Amino acid sequence: MFKRTKLSGAVVAAIASMTCAPQLFAQEGAALEEVTVTGIRASMERAMDIKRDSAGVVDAISAEDMGKFPDTNLAESLQRISGVSINRVNGEGSEITVRGFGPSFNLVTLNGRQMPTTNVTTVGGDQDSDWKSGTGRSFDFSNLASEGVSGLEVYKTGRASSPTGGIGATVNINTVRPLDNPGIQASVGVKGMHDTGVNFDGDDFTPETSGLFSWTNEEETFGVALFGSYQERHGGTRSATVNDWDIRTGASINDGSSEFVGNDTVINNAPADDQLVAIPKDSRYHVSSNERERTNAQLTMQFRPREDLTLTADALYANNEQLEQRTDQGNWFNAIRSEMTFDGNSTVATPLYQYQDIPGDVKDLGFEQQLRSSEDELQSFGFNAEWDASDDLSFSFDAHTSKSESNPNGPLGTSSILFGIGAFVVDAHSLDVSSGFPVADIVFNDDHFNGNGQIDANELSTSVARTATSSQEHQIDQFSLDGSWEFDNGRIDFGLSSIGSEMTQQKMQTTQSLGGWGNRTPDIPADLVEAFCMTCMFDDYNPGSAGLTAYRGNAGELLMALAGPWSEDEIDTREYNMVEEDILSAYFQFTLEGQLGNFPTQLVIGTRFEETDTKSTSLVAVPQNIIWKSDNDFGRTLTGEQMPVSLSGKYNNLLPSLDFSIDLRQDLKGRVSYSKTIARPDYGHLFASTTASNPSGPIALGAVPGGSRGNPGLLPLESDNFDLSVEWYYGDSSYVSAGFYEKRVANFIGDGKFSESLFDLRDPTSGAAGSRSGDALAALDEMGVDASEAHLFTLTALIDNFGIESAKTMFESELVDGNLPQGYIDEILTEYDVVADSSDPLFMFDVAVPVNNREAKIHGFELAAQHFFGETGFGLQANLTTVRGDVGYDNGADPADTQFALLGLSDSANLAVIYENFGVSARLAYNWRDQFLSQVNRGASNNPVYVDEYGQLDVNISYEVTDNFTVLFEGLNLTEESMKTFARDENNVWFAQELDARYLIGAQYKF
Repeated sequence: MFKRTKLSGAVVAAIASMTCAPQLFAQEGAALEEVTVTGIRASMERAMDIKRDSAGVVDAISAEDMGKFPDTNLAESLQRISGVSINRVNGEGSEITVRGFGPSFNLVTLNGRQMPTTNVTTVGGDQDSDWKSGTGRSFDFSNLASEGVSGLEVYKTGRASSPTGGIGATVNINTVRPLDNPGIQASVGVKGMHDTGVNFDGDDFTPETSGLFSWTNEEETFGVALFGSYQERHGGTRSATVNDWDIRTGASINDGSSEFVGNDTVINNAPADDQLVAIPKDSRYHVSSNERERTNAQLTMQFRPREDLTLTADALYANNEQLEQRTDQGNWFNAIRSEMTFDGNSTVATPLYQYQDIPGDVKDLGFEQQLRSSEDELQSFGFNAEWDASDDLSFSFDAHTSKSESNPNGPLGTSSILFGIGAFVVDAHSLDVSSGFPVADIVFNDDHFNGNGQIDANELSTSVARTATSSQEHQIDQFSLDGSWEFDNGRIDFGLSSIGSEMTQQKMQTTQSLGGWGNRTPDIPADLVEAFCMTCMFDDYNPGSAGLTAYRGNAGELLMALAGPWSEDEIDTREYNMVEEDILSAYFQFTLEGQLGNFPTQLVIGTRFEETDTKSTSLVAVPQNIIWKSDNDFGRTLTGEQMPVSLSGKYNNLLPSLDFSIDLRQDLKGRVSYSKTIARPDYGHLFASTTASNPSGPIALGAVPGGSRGNPGLLPLESDNFDLSVEWYYGDSSYVSAGFYEKRVANFIGDGKFSESLFDLRDPTSGAAGSRSGDALAALDEMGVDASEAHLFTLTALIDNFGIESAKTMFESELVDGNLPQGYIDEILTEYDVVADSSDPLFMFDVAVPVNNREAKIHGFELAAQHFFGETGFGLQANLTTVRGDVGYDNGADPADTQFALLGLSDSANLAVIYENFGVSARLAYNWRDQFLSQVNRGASNNPVYVDEYGQLDVNISYEVTDNFTVLFEGLNLTEESMKTFARDENNVWFAQELDARYLIGAQYKF
């Protein structure tokens, strides 16, 4: 539900005030007709004209002048439009959500052409993004410089003449056309950015520069436009994560049947037996430094040899290199807790505080070093011919080829390197989440090292090095032929198009077990790491353990020095997937101008037919064994084979649309719209590949390994869209609009789960009678020892190497008060692996397969207003959008159940105060988005991921020193809002990140 805040009250008050003074505003509107406006106000007027004159519901943003877009980032401009929200990476806008539909359900076009998308996730976000490779259809707006864009158009209702793919909206990006801007025009801009989050080696100020040149000959028959830009950004963030929330029943805590509690565990405010509890297994703090380098170039040439023929050729190039270096401090709870205090929540109880003492030994404190880097490249080439065959008949031919690539850009060709470092110094530790932020306190003891009460570099040990190498390439070849025949009071539009799309994705993951962790041997050279205070880096959150020493190093340098290139048997997965789509379409559309009584009307009615053929091909690496390596670690060996799999799908869609508008008065317009639109499945759902995941623990103790398989036969989502709106244009720069929308969507993709074996993999952890783990389970019961992960692995490994009787004797001789010393467990973990043999049963995987099995309905209201107060220079812009859906997430559901829920549904609002006079142009803008659900079925307990509400205050100020020279200042996130995600309860925090203000100062010169 929309939370009524000061902001929402201000928005409602602003809209109400604008609707209660028609005579005053009308008089002001009449006066404004004689005034020539520029800058922000002129931009808003052009956008308002597009909204008023378009068929259907359309919103727009127009550049204030050549090379001067209202925001530095295109996504952050789009968030000012009602119904549009954005996703942020390290505080910067990247992808959009429209009316509750996320990035993959919105189509982005450039000058009317569909753009390819690649979005390998490496930089920013929480731990869950470490291994994701781009498989969606979402467009990342941060790849394009805003200075090269002349306008943005957001089409919220479908039309037969519009391309398909956007259920939420279709966003068209327009670039400069020289024949639209006759003569010589040029501008050059420079900016310096200061990100207040910069840490370690980042530069306090980084440069941005852009230039735009447009020329036409005197006859205006030939023109050239050239744009180029370069931007660097350095920044940093502080964050914390909890990797997983294990959902159990209260009974398992109260009766001691879970691995989290023992006979001596003190439980305060114990949960009820029949309710769910969420147990965190670890927490981590992160300090990140990031760098980005972006280059854009555009070239457009136009030739008009005759008055009735215009030829346009254009090219676009964008390159975006990103790097993030992140240091972790990890706090693991992998044994029985000494104390737990629950919050009393009746749906999902959470231990607000848990404490773990480690008697007689110490455990490791982790300092994982992460290096993530990627390079995104976009190339686009197009040709267009527009021919007016007669006064009434015209044609347009368009050909376009474009390619988007996202490639690894790190050492050894990696996208991500995660290098594990540990120090065996933890005597006891606790985790407190009562503040909504994970606060870890650690009692450490280094008596077995230097004993000086500090964590020193010569006490650090290597553990595990992991790498991910992910790449994606997407190419689109598009041809279209459109025609238009005008007649009295109307027009007929028709066209044919062909789109060939090929998306290729590759991924490889490796794991290398290093020498220091297993035998607790410090082996990190002191010159490869530097000490710093991790918890001292935080400004807003209080992470606890103040002053505790942490260590930072470059993961790439550590990998090369202490691990080196991986071998074939250290490759966990290797994937190759390709999806080919061929789309043929035809449309026919009537536009009729008429009268209903004395009211002018416009009716646009048409239909679009599309045929889509899909072919998916995958090469699947075949695993030979899943090896039980320790109490919670699993590895695998591969056969070296790559098995090809190829599947196909086909579907047809008939997509009618209708837009009706009526001018109730000269300044009052009403609209009714209906359309059927589609959004094709994410490429990842279409893959033909099959994967088998490592289990999270022994099957005998309840763990179930997962698997996945794609489904190229999926159908697209189909949405029936209804819109009803009224718009009052009471002045040249002022209007009020209100609208209701509803979308009824079929073919949502849910998870089908099937229990089956994969690749004939056998399970060494089953506990089945006759297997080694089964013998170990029986022996532990006979000895009266609890079957923990560590105990079961240790005894199974001993049985595997020494036989059952010798193993039982060795095991019993080491027991102390019913438990094994950690040192003995670590010795077994280092010495022995358990490999499946013929006595072990087949692994039974829970295989997730995407299927079309869901329907949902979304509806909401959009209110928008814009008003300028006469010639004072002051203006207001405000909007409010509500989004409601009929399928939500059930936080109290069984953790074994996968759930379907609508993602991205949230209310949003904007309020901007504008001043433009005497050469000063200023805007103070606040954007707010309510809490929303961004993911379901995360982790073994099928948890949700909610994103907490977020509000950001930005300011833009410019001053025209002369007619040609302007200086400017921009401030982003002035209040330094932080972001947070959580699971079934707000105390179940997944990710909490401190974000910082960014400031830009610059100048623009127009020639």
